[in-house]
Amino acid sequence: MNPEQLREAAQSLRDAESSGRFIAPLRETYPGIDGEAAYAIQQINTEHRLASGRRIVGCKIGLTARAVQTQLGVDQPDFGMLFDDMGYGDGEPVPLAVLQQPKIEAEVAFVLGRDLRSDNPSQVDVMNAIDYALPALEIVGSRIANWSIKFVDTVADNASSSCYVLGSTPRRLSEFDLRLCGMVMSRRGEPVSTGAGAACLGNPLNAVVWLARTMGRLGRPLRAGDLVMSGALGPMVAVSPGDVFDTRINGLGSVKAVFEAASGKDAS
Repeated sequence: MNPEQLREAAQSLRDAESSGRFIAPLRETYPGIDGEAAYAIQQINTEHRLASGRRIVGCKIGLTARAVQTQLGVDQPDFGMLFDDMGYGDGEPVPLAVLQQPKIEAEVAFVLGRDLRSDNPSQVDVMNAIDYALPALEIVGSRIANWSIKFVDTVADNASSSCYVLGSTPRRLSEFDLRLCGMVMSRRGEPVSTGAGAACLGNPLNAVVWLARTMGRLGRPLRAGDLVMSGALGPMVAVSPGDVFDTRINGLGSVKAVFEAASGKDAS
């Protein structure tokens, strides 16, 4: 793709986000698009958001489930940027206006306490850099019509990001088992998704190591204070107006996502 096409594709994603008129897959509109071009499109929109006054607070990791990688024909995760206006507190109503074809998934979020300066950090480096973990819910979204995505579509679309909800029970890594921590997500008391840490590349820490190495090679290493959303622990679930999701992750705590009702009144 040439520079003009990259800018055109980035603009089409921004227009879809603001208008709610979702677009055809980029792989169909631009048959020559590859992973490098997709990340270039993501970067154009990252720079646009920064220029408009938004601030990067961390990264999200996507495609951490082996089954999803196989479905999309890739052998590694992807990443997107997290911005300061994407985050919501535990139980804080999430407005419909920020959602595009929303789906929700439970994750472990990590907050770094120190910089990762190496371009090839070890697992020990990453563990030492993590200050604490939190239970979290990511609300993914797509500007691609009907979620008809492949790898290049989701990468260009900031890894199909939308917003996230953080719990308020920080835990040190030594306080729970990252691989075996069981997760149950319920919609108004009915279980709708179950899983465990092992569903995320075998261990959520593996996903963070992958991200740290990837960002280091790109010359954008993770820094103290960065938030990392490490990837889904179980199947994602479609969100409807007025939904309330409660999630508990064994040893880590619980987190609740509350979605604004269609009338504009908050769910309870």
